[in-house]
Amino acid sequence: MGKVRVLVVDDAVVVRKIVTDVLSADPAIEVVGTAANGKIALSKIEQLKPDLVTLDVEMPEMDGLEALAALRKLHPNLPVIMFSTLTERGAATTIDALMLGANDYVTKPANVGSVTAAMAQVREQLIPKVKALSGIAPVVTAPIRRFPPRPSMAVGASRTPSRAGRVDVVAIGVSTGGPNALAEVFRTLPANLPVPVIVVQHMPANFTRLLADRLDGRSPLRVAEARNGQLMEVGLAWVAPGDYHAMVRRQGSIVQVVTNQGPPENSCRPSVDVLFRSLVDVYGPNVLGVIMTGMGRDGLGGCERIRAAGGQVIIQDEATSVVWGMPGAVSHAGLADKTLPLNRISAEIVARVQAGRAVQGVRPVGVRA
Repeated sequence: MGKVRVLVVDDAVVVRKIVTDVLSADPAIEVVGTAANGKIALSKIEQLKPDLVTLDVEMPEMDGLEALAALRKLHPNLPVIMFSTLTERGAATTIDALMLGANDYVTKPANVGSVTAAMAQVREQLIPKVKALSGIAPVVTAPIRRFPPRPSMAVGASRTPSRAGRVDVVAIGVSTGGPNALAEVFRTLPANLPVPVIVVQHMPANFTRLLADRLDGRSPLRVAEARNGQLMEVGLAWVAPGDYHAMVRRQGSIVQVVTNQGPPENSCRPSVDVLFRSLVDVYGPNVLGVIMTGMGRDGLGGCERIRAAGGQVIIQDEATSVVWGMPGAVSHAGLADKTLPLNRISAEIVARVQAGRAVQGVRPVGVRA
């Protein structure tokens, strides 16, 4: 495979220089051109045929959102990484871009003190994402865990998991490509879903609140950013706050969300593994874990805990994932009860929740109606 051909789009000369130098220093990547705004970028895409585009959010003449909308009409499958500031405005625009089909984002260096430090920050964030979105990232594998198949997975079994165990909580872990994937899933989750939902999306502080707001506007369920001490209630979905782990704890007959700034796991805070482990501690076998598109292997250990406790795990398939890192790791480890395209995940969640409750005939433990 040849080098990944990248077009760098940013109105700031200094940023173009930093990004170009960082990318060009990697032997697997070639910067084939730069552009100062979206209008120029669109014309250069036709000329240069890049494999990936880095796209600034705020630019004159044609900004990042306008350029992305036009680009997606002409090149629906061309990977795009947004370049964003950590400001409120930058975060909001980036979330909008991700909802419009951008594949991922990188935050611009701020107050790092030197060009060398800025380059190091860009290198750490950008290079792995360019390689993952271009299909040249290393494949993450894990030892196969031999769990017995569920009755619903037997040959000739009904698609509805009628004999699955009870589900008291749905937990979703996602990263690269997550906002779009979450929007698709939440769009059809019913408002009367009889269990709470909690999500870990790898994002910095500020971004997760805006993501929760966008999902809330698109979902029958209420969606909000999680805060310490809030109750796990039916008909409500929590998004773990950026830079905080989200966990749950039982207080008598109720279950509360707990947030903390413990050490990152899998280089992530929030971490899917941290959340999933705490859910098993509280809900035991009654956890449905969902792993969707994302880089790395966060969630692998948590899914192993869920399956070992007797819970259920479903994952997004490779064909519909932006990056099949997180779900791929779970699949390679033999931990997935079912692998599904994105457009079938919501229906599968609902089917498993309803089937488990119908079989058990009891109200979920530790959940406030």
